Amino acid sequence: MAKVIKHQYFFAHPAEAVWEYLTSSELMAQWLMKNDFQPVLGHEFQFRTGAKAALNFDGIFYCKVLNIEPLKTLSYSWNCGPGDGKITLESVVTWQLEPREHGTEIFLEHRGFNQEENLEMYHALMHGWQEKFQNIEKLLNPEAHGHTNA
Repeated sequence: MAKVIKHQYFFAHPAEAVWEYLTSSELMAQWLMKNDFQPVLGHEFQFRTGAKAALNFDGIFYCKVLNIEPLKTLSYSWNCGPGDGKITLESVVTWQLEPREHGTEIFLEHRGFNQEENLEMYHALMHGWQEKFQNIEKLLNPEAHGHTNA
C-alpha cells in the first residue's frame, strides 16, 4: 500500500533563487511553516503548525537533513504523530532542482506513506504540497501577484 507523492514545478528563476527558498529558515517560514532548519547534513529540526485531530497530528513535524547537494538535492526525514513522542508517520521529503534554459525545474518526492493510518495525511499533503509551490511562486514574483516591496 506504499503511496508516494510526486510533484514537478517550473520556476522562471535561476536555481540559486529557488534553492534559497528551500534552505533558508526565514524564507521557509514564509511559504511552509515555522522551523529551525539549517542546511547542514544531520541537522535535526522541526516544522511547527496547528494540530489537526482529524489527521492524528499534534502540529509538529520532526525532521533530520539526510542529504544535501547545494543547488541540486535536499532530502530530510518528515515524521509526525499524535503527540507524547508517538510517531505514526515516518517519511522522507526529497527536492531535486534541474536548471533549464529559462529557469529551474523542481521535483518533489515525498515517500513513506506505508500504513493505513497514514492515508489521511497522504491526501492532505498531496494537495498541500501543490499549494506550497504556489506560495513560493508568489514570493518569487510579488509584482505578478499584486504585491510589491514598496
